[in-house]
Amino acid sequence: MDSLKFGTSGLRGLAVELQGQAARRYTAAFLRHLDGLGAIVSDVVYLARDFRTSSAAITADCAAAIEAHGLRAVDCGALPTPALALHAMAARSPSIMITGSHIPADRNGLKFYTPSGEISKADEAGILAALRDEAIADATALVGHEHVAAVERYVMRFADLVPEGTLRDWRIGVFEHSSVARDIVGAILHRAGAEVVPLGRVDGFVAVDTEAFGDAVFAPLKGWIGSERLDAIVSADGDGDRPLLMDGQGAFVRGDVLGLLAARFLGADAVVTPVTSNSAIEKTGFFPKVIRTRVGSPYVVAGIEEAVADGAVVVVGFEANGGTLLGTSVAVGGVEISALPTRDAVLPLLSALGLAARQRVTLAELVESLPLQYAASDRIEHVPGEQSAALLRRLAADADYAAAFFAPDHQIDRLSQIDGLQFWTRAGEMVHFRASGNAPELRCYVESGSEAGARALLQWGLAAAAGALKEAS
Repeated sequence: MDSLKFGTSGLRGLAVELQGQAARRYTAAFLRHLDGLGAIVSDVVYLARDFRTSSAAITADCAAAIEAHGLRAVDCGALPTPALALHAMAARSPSIMITGSHIPADRNGLKFYTPSGEISKADEAGILAALRDEAIADATALVGHEHVAAVERYVMRFADLVPEGTLRDWRIGVFEHSSVARDIVGAILHRAGAEVVPLGRVDGFVAVDTEAFGDAVFAPLKGWIGSERLDAIVSADGDGDRPLLMDGQGAFVRGDVLGLLAARFLGADAVVTPVTSNSAIEKTGFFPKVIRTRVGSPYVVAGIEEAVADGAVVVVGFEANGGTLLGTSVAVGGVEISALPTRDAVLPLLSALGLAARQRVTLAELVESLPLQYAASDRIEHVPGEQSAALLRRLAADADYAAAFFAPDHQIDRLSQIDGLQFWTRAGEMVHFRASGNAPELRCYVESGSEAGARALLQWGLAAAAGALKEAS
């Protein structure tokens, strides 16, 4: 089980190492941990999965451990992670999502939810402490199938967020690929009045990283904007908790911008977001309180709890990937939408479209009106975590090495180490390096005063890091 570890959102590792007894043992450990907390008040545990080849078998493994624990496993089928969480929380039951999210297809993972929501870092430690070297027999069968009910609950959640007819004049493409959210997103947009154009559906599974706009999988999108006469293209990652939005000009809308638009649409008085989100969010003056965290939804959830404890009324959290967490219930159009403090792709997509429709502007005009730095991000793939860690340690500890790394193009003004390394240059630009918590990748985030400057800075950052990694190997 060497590759299996908790990352920014759940347990991840190679599918061949997770499938079988490993998945059963981690599920059993999760249930023992909940027993220790007195958190199991129902005899049901809900399961759902993405479209990865390995996900169905791992679902059966989780069911075996649930049955061995004396509980009933209820199958919700292929379903977005936030839809599973919503359905299970309504029944006051734990749940497990079998997904590797956006990481390569040969990997998979488990996202654990208590009856009250997403697990914390303390819960992760509790699960590891409860892990035993044990053999768990096969289950007789999954009990019950609640896919239709879970989908209906999730779709109806958004019925009043963007009411019928709101998007009547919009023609929106849905890049379906292999996301479990593909049919649901189309249904919700259609209900809101949009003319929906399905695009790019594939059989099997394709890993889609909604932050890596340069990936080949996104190459057709800009052409579809023109050929299909679209006002926007929407999509989500494999398990439907990270959004993707392209405007009618063929430009991607960054995830942190989507989260910001959602927070404005929902009337947030407090925003919680990691350091990887645009550094100018505080300067906008849109929100009385902004809390910065490390990368990972458990840290955002902890920040939401902090904001609520401080008296915030409407708390919205979001990550740089756009996954948006509703930390408190909120009234929209006189109808209350319940809190759901886990990443959601549909919420920010609908919020951005709804805000544009409300203001009667295009998405491009809406984004252009925001007083933000120009930002860009990408990653270097196939970089083992220890190599990324070694480079970051050296850059943090050796000022002369860091200065030489940035010279002659840039001069370091200051450094932050909340999560990875964020360097601000004397020119007012930002370069942020951090190792992915989910995959063997080194990520690079940059900000600059112009779009061209951000592109150039990102190209420089990736090349500089690649060169340093090669030199060290």
